[in-house]
Amino acid sequence: MAEKVLMKGNEAVAEAAIMAGCRCFFGYPITPQNEIPEYMSRRMPEVGGVFLQAESEVAGSNMVYGAACAGARVMTTSSSPGISLMQEAISYMAGAELPCVVVNIVRGGPGLGGIQGAQSDYFQATKGGGHGDYHLLVLGPSTVQELVDLTMEAFDLADMYRNPVMILGDAILGQMMEPVEMRKRPPRADLPPKTWATTGAAGRPKNIITSLYLDPAKLEKHNLRLAEKYNRMAAEQVRYATHMTEDADVVLVAYGTTARIARAALDRARERGLRVGLFRPISLWPFPYEALAAAAAGAAHVLVVEMSLGQMVEDVRLALGETKPVHFYGRTGGMSPSPREILDEIVKIVERGA
Repeated sequence: MAEKVLMKGNEAVAEAAIMAGCRCFFGYPITPQNEIPEYMSRRMPEVGGVFLQAESEVAGSNMVYGAACAGARVMTTSSSPGISLMQEAISYMAGAELPCVVVNIVRGGPGLGGIQGAQSDYFQATKGGGHGDYHLLVLGPSTVQELVDLTMEAFDLADMYRNPVMILGDAILGQMMEPVEMRKRPPRADLPPKTWATTGAAGRPKNIITSLYLDPAKLEKHNLRLAEKYNRMAAEQVRYATHMTEDADVVLVAYGTTARIARAALDRARERGLRVGLFRPISLWPFPYEALAAAAAGAAHVLVVEMSLGQMVEDVRLALGETKPVHFYGRTGGMSPSPREILDEIVKIVERGA
């Protein structure tokens, strides 16, 4: 077992990417993720990589496009408003089938908002964000260790599906420090070769990478082929965790940092004799609809907890339909719910009985 080290979430993301073989990083500073580019500016030259602070998030995301075209393992990171500026390039990369990793350390919004943690970018991440028919794989870690593990795995998933992968964190997770185990992770042996990359190699037909199809019939064919890939991703990459849902009368649904707070509320509820369980989506796209329906089958109520005004709650309602009441409790603007607040909501639901 590798020795554990104490690391801040943002710095752990950066080192995890390097260990996964990332050798190109392009980005622009924005709080609360600034430790990532700062760390990369020091470490990338040490490992023979490229670090470049772009003049804007727009420029940085298009630099990612170029490095991905050449077959490099490449990453960019930002926070909410910066990710919004990257949406055009992200759509281009999805349309051109370019693998890359995008990390969003979410802050409160809308607009410039504030620098505290939030989960109000869920719709942007999981429902498209940019223009056109496309999907990103979106992973929502809840610990610094999971932030490390999922960042490393994200590079393999991006290469496997030729698709951008997003890590959706938040300011709390990015700024907290926890012991983590850092192990170098070489690329999976079964990844497809990047014969499509624009490497300048001679002796083969030209590789042309584009998302432009002026013939609508050709564009439709391309989009339908992408849809087949997204269906495959949805079938193969559903991830979730459950805790004490087997006998639960109330199932909490939360992801990321909020799931940790919900777990504390669950423990307090169990101490009071309330049968409460937790369902934690890890893949936010694809969302674990069937797994949630199964985990909540025996429950009378479901309570969704988010650091937003209610975005993931829509996917929970899609998963459960009219089978049982779906309640919501959220804090927004950089405020986070406390275990006590969640426990109070649980008690209200149980006492109302509806």
